[in-house]
Amino acid sequence: MHSTFSKSALFTDFYELTMAQGYWKQNMNHQVVFDMFFRRQPFNGGFSVFAGIEPLLDSLEDFSFDEDEICYLRDQGIFEEGFLEYLKDFKFSGDLYSFEEGSVIFPQEPLVRIHANLIEAQIIEGLVLNLCNFQSLIATKTARVWLSSKKGNVMEFGLRRAQGPDGGMSATRASYIGGAAGTSNTLAGKIYGIPVMGTMAHSWVMSFPSELEAFEAYAKLYPNKTIFLIDTYDTLNSGIKNAIKAGAKLVEQGYNFGVRLDSGDISYLTAEVRKELDKAGFPQAFICVSNDLTEEIIETLVQQNAPIASWGVGTHMVTGGTESSFTGVYKLAAKKNGDDFVPTMKFSDNPSKNTNPGIKNVFRLYDEKGMARADILALDGETLEAGKEYRYFHPMVDYRQFSFTASNIKPMLKKRLENGKRTEPRLSDSEQLKISRRRMMEEIETLDPSFKRILNPHIYKVSMTEKLKDLKLAFIKANIR
Repeated sequence: MHSTFSKSALFTDFYELTMAQGYWKQNMNHQVVFDMFFRRQPFNGGFSVFAGIEPLLDSLEDFSFDEDEICYLRDQGIFEEGFLEYLKDFKFSGDLYSFEEGSVIFPQEPLVRIHANLIEAQIIEGLVLNLCNFQSLIATKTARVWLSSKKGNVMEFGLRRAQGPDGGMSATRASYIGGAAGTSNTLAGKIYGIPVMGTMAHSWVMSFPSELEAFEAYAKLYPNKTIFLIDTYDTLNSGIKNAIKAGAKLVEQGYNFGVRLDSGDISYLTAEVRKELDKAGFPQAFICVSNDLTEEIIETLVQQNAPIASWGVGTHMVTGGTESSFTGVYKLAAKKNGDDFVPTMKFSDNPSKNTNPGIKNVFRLYDEKGMARADILALDGETLEAGKEYRYFHPMVDYRQFSFTASNIKPMLKKRLENGKRTEPRLSDSEQLKISRRRMMEEIETLDPSFKRILNPHIYKVSMTEKLKDLKLAFIKANIR
């Protein structure tokens, strides 16, 4: 399932269309290769999680202009009829290579590689970046939250704070890939097959004559899914006492219960609530918490051994919290001249924004213990062999380099579209999300703990082969005036 917006070829920046008409008029529609990559890790983290590629594949297969959209463009008064006729039959007919969804990713490596004619590759830029940037940001944020909870039970319930309906759906999808166990978003649960979760709000408690009556009514309705919200009035003097009274009846009937805190000093209150539950003879009763949680807060609570069974995270997870966007960009890497592709390279006054030229692949190197040690950018056609030592070079083509003999080498880019169509049968949304989520969890395990630290993580190596280094250096020398 993907947004109806992203099915329309108008889902692009206007300058893509003005450039496209320029290419059309100049008869410049040769084959090109574009890379989508990102420049820095969000949240000052040590890794990111790739998401959004599956909705992108769906959208690219459907991407087209209908008659009403052609009329809209005509009304802008700057597009020629010949170009509008060209757009009537527009379809994406290129090839797409990408990392698989749920993969752990790092800066500078091409996550998506587009092979298409220039007009097609240009028009889809906004779509590629919109779908992959936002969902990768949220999947990464969620993975950080999940890791900070020691891979605990995290529920995403940020619908009310998400950026509009499409943002809410996309965030829920990406959060599940990133490790959330369920969502409060009922529509996302239906469409994506994500477990839906939720109990009561303060308004439920306040709607009854007393807190105890509110708890007892809820327990009678949902005896096997009862979690009492105990901070509406007074957590320790009222909420937990009434929860124990209502919960005792559930236990007598063979059920269990939980309590939730949504305010106050979580560390202190959960410890006191745990004491009360244990004193009342309910060690099996569990505690859930919410209240504007972040990965830093969760990590601190875990370190303090706060007796928390599950975490409800909303605002900071579905909005990106301290990061408003993922730094993904889309740059020309090569263009066809005659029978051959010629590498291209973008230069900047900021050297970190210089791009890596040519058609590239990415290889992940593993040591004898199965741990990921480095990602290597290589020119298309280059091969790396396990068991053989190679020297690799820093992407800034400076003095930094290292040698390594990999026990296993994994190509990370996989062909996903050929001539605009999927290379493999499309799975259901539910099946695909489960695979993507499982891939994230498996790849996270191959990272050394130093890369997964919430604060001050170690920097994972992304390097390049000698051939790519020499090509980039030749471009730099040729650009020196």
